[in-house]
Amino acid sequence: MIAALVLGFALSAPAPQAPPTAAEATAFVDAAEKELLSLWIDAERAGWVYSTFITDDTEKIQADARRRVIARTVELAKDARRFQGMSLPPVTARKLALLPISLSLVAPSDPAKQAELTEIAAQMEGIYGKGKYCPTESDCLDITKIADRLAKSRDPQELKRMWEGWHQISRPMRPKFERFVTLANEGAKEIGYADLGALWRSGYDMPPDAFAAEVDRLWGQVKPLYDSLHCYVRRRLTEKYGAAVVPPGKPIPIQLMGNLWGQQWGNVYDLVAPGGERGYDLTALLNAKGVDEKGLVRYGEGFFTSLGFAPLPETFWARSQFAKPRDRDVVCHASAWDVDFKDDLRLKMCIQVGDVDFVTVHHELGHNVYQRAYNTQPPLFMQGANDGFHEGIGDAIALSATPSYLVKVGLLDKAPGHEGDLPYLMKMALDKVAFLPFGLLVDQWRWKVFSGEVRPDAYNKAWWDLKLKYQGLVPPAPRSEADFDPGAKYHVPANTPYSRYFLAAILQFQFHRALCEEAGFKGPLHECSVYASGPAGKKLQAMLAMGASKPWPEALAALSGETKMDASAILDYFAPLKAWLDEQNKGQVCGW
Repeated sequence: MIAALVLGFALSAPAPQAPPTAAEATAFVDAAEKELLSLWIDAERAGWVYSTFITDDTEKIQADARRRVIARTVELAKDARRFQGMSLPPVTARKLALLPISLSLVAPSDPAKQAELTEIAAQMEGIYGKGKYCPTESDCLDITKIADRLAKSRDPQELKRMWEGWHQISRPMRPKFERFVTLANEGAKEIGYADLGALWRSGYDMPPDAFAAEVDRLWGQVKPLYDSLHCYVRRRLTEKYGAAVVPPGKPIPIQLMGNLWGQQWGNVYDLVAPGGERGYDLTALLNAKGVDEKGLVRYGEGFFTSLGFAPLPETFWARSQFAKPRDRDVVCHASAWDVDFKDDLRLKMCIQVGDVDFVTVHHELGHNVYQRAYNTQPPLFMQGANDGFHEGIGDAIALSATPSYLVKVGLLDKAPGHEGDLPYLMKMALDKVAFLPFGLLVDQWRWKVFSGEVRPDAYNKAWWDLKLKYQGLVPPAPRSEADFDPGAKYHVPANTPYSRYFLAAILQFQFHRALCEEAGFKGPLHECSVYASGPAGKKLQAMLAMGASKPWPEALAALSGETKMDASAILDYFAPLKAWLDEQNKGQVCGW
């Protein structure tokens, strides 16, 4: 009897499955969004607690929350593949396309590997957050203090010590990162991508290879401007430190640039300033007014309310971290949060009241304003049109923090005349233009690592090869594969894609030009501020509210009428400076 039953079972063919329908695809993605939103909120809460109170316990809590998001997203992405090739409603099709790329990190389906990957990710971020350089047992410096020394010191030996001291903190990350790459690539392959880098490059409404080519095209537009700035700055640094320290015609030692990664050069403005005066010192103005950390944020909020955006919720002021706590380790890297994907907006910073963080606050609040603008969209559309948009919005607003804006908000009595244009543009270029190649190379390095083109035994060499190629910078002393210098930059241990920042460095000027045109401004682009422009605010709000519901070219067109990213706006903005730099560089050997 048992044998007969077994035989009967074996001879029974499984019932054929009906092909999926468009209605089933829509129902699937709607249910997936509801489930993922709950997991995202849990992960945001866990991430906030960890970032503002780093302990072994909060590290574990964050890792577990991330693991649940990653595991379920991978499962859903696999399930969604049964709808591939179907004719679907546009909204459903777009959501299904966004589902597998909603994460910057995907783990293998093996639960043990999922746990291992998320724990490694939390550990690397923890190593960074707790990182200190201790010249002596009684004198330990965190990144804030090291950055301050690097910004202000003009002693080459001290600068070398500070730079090398911070870069020691990432050495323990190296074996963890190698394992991280293996596991993350395994996860990406399970959902149909060649590697994690290919997954990242798929988030731009174009094939991954086409995106890589687009980045190269944009860099080609701006490289001549960077080269002119590099040539001029090197000559001035040679005058300051001597040819033995800064040889003419050679790369610049990175520790002299006033920034740990050489990504922005504004801290050496005093060494390279053109003739004439900017006419004001924003840091001094803020200090004279007695502005504290929260007061600095109020200026950023005021800019957005002047455009017609609602004030930040009261919970923002009660729950944000504005200053570094004295009693615990936190992640000081500035970030904007939308904890409940509705209105629990927060800012996490260790604010230093001054001109740098005045700009940073405007940038971060741009994220918060964007988050709130699209909070009525379905969950998978609750993101920027692409990640460069999210980074670029706040920076575009910060471009409006001109002298005329400072006069309007009572920080400056009178705007300087045109004699202040070159100093103003130089200060801007040292941050905006100097950043461009760094914004490019971080992911150039990771794409090569994820693809296997760069092997673990060449991690550090490849990093410095790219820094030399794109930035024309070299380390203060020979580095080895015992070092892991990429890990000394927050976004590498935090696994935050970086191409978004390069795109933002381009898009912010494109956004700024469009907003200035909407505001009816006539004149040089660097003089425009859209502060208090209702028409500009209305146009901006319309684009932000779209979230990711449409491909980014449509979102860009909603603001600017253009459907292609274009660096000509940054060239327009800095045109007077470029002409001046080229004149100053006559007779110099530029390049490296």
